[in-house]
Amino acid sequence: MTKNTNRRDFLKKAGVVGVGAGASTLAAPAVHGQSMIKWRLQTYAGAALGEHVIKPAIDDFNKAANGEMEIELFYADQLVPTGELFRAVQNGTIDAVQSDDDSMASPTEVTVFGGYFPFASRYSLDIPVLFNQWGLGDIWEAEYDKVGVKWLSAGSWDPCHFATKDPINSLEDLKGKRVFTFPTAGRFLTRFGVVPVTLPWEDIEVAVQTGELDGIAWSGITEDYTVGWADVTDYFLTNNISGAWCGSFFANMDRWNELPEHLKTLFKLTMDSSHYYRQHWYWGGEAKLRVDGTKMKLTSIPDAEWATVEAEARVFWDEIAQESELKAKIVQILKDYNAAMDKAGRPYRYS
Repeated sequence: MTKNTNRRDFLKKAGVVGVGAGASTLAAPAVHGQSMIKWRLQTYAGAALGEHVIKPAIDDFNKAANGEMEIELFYADQLVPTGELFRAVQNGTIDAVQSDDDSMASPTEVTVFGGYFPFASRYSLDIPVLFNQWGLGDIWEAEYDKVGVKWLSAGSWDPCHFATKDPINSLEDLKGKRVFTFPTAGRFLTRFGVVPVTLPWEDIEVAVQTGELDGIAWSGITEDYTVGWADVTDYFLTNNISGAWCGSFFANMDRWNELPEHLKTLFKLTMDSSHYYRQHWYWGGEAKLRVDGTKMKLTSIPDAEWATVEAEARVFWDEIAQESELKAKIVQILKDYNAAMDKAGRPYRYS
């Protein structure tokens, strides 16, 4: 008997080598303590978007785990509605989540800062710097520990632009527009007459076609083309209310604690891989589709007029800061960070 065969026999006896992946249902919890650890992870993203923002990383994880663990990926609303993702990962209905705090209705002090907190970031690199160098990561981890969910890692996605049926050339053009957006972004945009609308992610394209929605403020132009929204909207506003979406990976606390250290490390590397892929996919896509895209016409609100929106965002920040001591601390970090970027000058800030 060869050395490899002996090793395999040993692993079988130890319970490491065993059955392959099987189909999961909502009623059947993930399998733990058997030969293969199986997790179910649901993302905020629909299938077309998920092909980029999560699937490559999960596919790589499953290959690298070498039969010890498998993550089954589910897209937006497949197991639970996006607004119930927090509760689902908290109670173990699902094992892990990729989403922003705002969309999944986390009952934490940091929830309002997830997704698109107005003008908190100018570029996608701002998000990982804020979390890894300016203390937001420690704050997020502590807040989720309080509610029994393991916060794992935050990363950035695309900027928040308007994709609309009618052209937007001034703030006046935004008034009365029914727009699909994130909770906090919608709360801010009501100041300019926007009517926020909440719908399941998969229903957005049809809602624009039927006139239920006038537009979308949920993404940049890369997503508009990827998920089909560029096929039902005619105009893309180059002004944005945030330079990058802030989202995170989360896990059920017990499921995370059960993992051996080498699989925790592998999952952390997987998250970093996902963050890196999105950085270049979005950054390149945003520029290329503005230049070469044929489905949407670009419009802009003049800089002087848009400056009033940025100024109003700082008023919004101060209002949020008054809600709690921790929110005030986070707002101050955002102010200090952006002041440092302004002082650093080009290429960190151009205006």
